[in-house]
Amino acid sequence: MFAIMINHPATLPTAGLLRRLAAIVYDSMLVFGVLFTATIPAVFFRPEQIEPIANEQIVTALPLVADGLPFQLYLLFVYVTFFCWFWTKRGQTLGMQAWRLQLVDMDGKGPTIRQCITRLLAALLSTLCFGAGYWWILINKDRLSWHDKLSKTRMVLLPKKK
Repeated sequence: MFAIMINHPATLPTAGLLRRLAAIVYDSMLVFGVLFTATIPAVFFRPEQIEPIANEQIVTALPLVADGLPFQLYLLFVYVTFFCWFWTKRGQTLGMQAWRLQLVDMDGKGPTIRQCITRLLAALLSTLCFGAGYWWILINKDRLSWHDKLSKTRMVLLPKKK
């Protein structure tokens, strides 16, 4: 876990929409690289790679590793692990660090794994609803998104370092 040492969490302002979107763009590039790297092993275990050393019957019986639900679940696991690891360790991904954002629970403590997973699922719901969960920040008096409310977390804006 981590602690916000600069100010009491209750005094830190909740981050606005533009800063959050900028962090999302930054993190999207990082996640793309992580998922690309996670895909490399599946490429090397394709049947076409094994064909020269195996007979045709064995090759046609092998399923594609990078095909179907197991591979998609593997990539989902990598995606969830990326965010949960950063959020539970420091409350920040690299994109959030660049934009001085930190994820905390409503008491100002670090989020739990359960809160992180809830937040990711709720953020997916927010996105699937044409971003309505994100636009909610603009009309909510506390500047909370749907995924902030559902996960009982909030994104705070850290002060500039002196």
